[in-house]
Formats: sequence, structure tokens, C-alpha cells
Amino acid sequence: MANIITLCRMIGSVILLFLPIFSQWFYGMYILCGFTDMVDGIVARKTNTVSEFGAKLDSGADILFAAVAIFKLLPVLELPKGILIWVCLIAVIKIINVISGFVTRHKFIAVHSVLNKVTGMLLFLLPLSLTLVNTRCSAYIICTIAMIAAIQEGYIVRTQIASKRKCNG
Repeated sequence: MANIITLCRMIGSVILLFLPIFSQWFYGMYILCGFTDMVDGIVARKTNTVSEFGAKLDSGADILFAAVAIFKLLPVLELPKGILIWVCLIAVIKIINVISGFVTRHKFIAVHSVLNKVTGMLLFLLPLSLTLVNTRCSAYIICTIAMIAAIQEGYIVRTQIASKRKCNG
């Protein structure tokens, strides 16, 4: 059941691509995708169906949803170039973290830290709060938290790798 919910997020993300930005249909699908992200893990734990495949599917759905949201939102947010460069730097750090984990552990490592979850929640809320909060101010706050989360993630990935090496030899 949890994997079906996650697949619904993937399908909803693709549908978002074709909906007019900031329309009622866009917001409805966007909120539905966010809801599926909140409940799929809960359902998996409650039904004892947690699996490595489900975790990977969830990470893939998260990446797809985030990519679609960025694709739709960045052109209309009119953010300063400094923020866009900062976003790119955060993305580079996160990519390095993924590559580090894969090269040394031969698998993709997803760190579900509190800061990563806070970043995800703030990013999710951003389009819903555009009429209430200054976009630039929100962007600075989100980028600050996302940068700290990405650095923390890198530290976690590298210390897990170092501790694995100590244990293995």
C-alpha cells in the first residue's frame, strides 16, 4: 500500500508539469503530492511493509517531485542571482554526498536528518506562502537551513564511511 501511495506522488509530479502554475489545479495536485510524502512512510511502518525498495522508491519520488517543483517555480520567482548560485552550490554539495556514499559503500545513501526534513518542509511550504511572505527573505532562510543540512549530511555520510572502515579492518 505504501509503495502505491509513493507511486501516486510520482504520477502527481508528472501531472504538475502540465498544470498552469499557481492555478487551483496546480495547488491541489501539489498539496496531494505533499500529503503522499507525509503518509507513505507512516503507512509502511503501520503495515510492517517497510522495505529497501520502498525507501528507494520514496527517495526517487522525492527527487522527481522536487525537480518538477523547481522547474515550475524558478522561472516565476524572480530570485536574485546570488540565491540561484547558492541553490546550485547546495545541489553540488548534495551530489557530492551521494557520490561519496555510492563510491565508498556501493549504494545510494539517503540521510533523513531533522535538518533535511525541515528543509523539505520549508521548500514544500514556499509556493503555498508566496502571497504571505517575502520571497527573498524566505529564500535566504531556506538556503541557510539547506546549506547546513547539506554539510551535516556530508559529515554523516563521511563519518559512517569512516566508522565502517574501522569496523571492517
